[in-house]
Amino acid sequence: MNSTKSIVRPPRIGSPLIAGVIFSIIWLAIGALLLSFLLYFSGMKENNLPQYSLAVHGFSALAGGFVSGKRSGAKGWYQGALLGLIYGITVLTIGFLAADSGLSAKSAMMLLAAVLAGAFGGMIGVNLKK
Repeated sequence: MNSTKSIVRPPRIGSPLIAGVIFSIIWLAIGALLLSFLLYFSGMKENNLPQYSLAVHGFSALAGGFVSGKRSGAKGWYQGALLGLIYGITVLTIGFLAADSGLSAKSAMMLLAAVLAGAFGGMIGVNLKK
């Protein structure tokens, strides 16, 4: 009998863009959960929530851009900006379908912040690839 152990590896996502979107959505879920806990357990007011949610969106796009840029290995700003655009459009579409929110200056600001944060994260990710 042959008693060798086989190593089971999780599947690796081939596309850097899809991997970045998945990581940004994971960070969005963590940030939303953290904001919910802060809102419930601390003295934080609901009036401050839009600023904190913009920061969570920016960090999520930054993290997704980082992953996307690191996995692509080249053109990190492009990969990250594209990720930020896809992330922002996805969040706006979900907001439109779930909460019937329309387009406004705040949604345009969130989209711009996601694109810029994603591009910055992509540049960092490409430069840390070694």
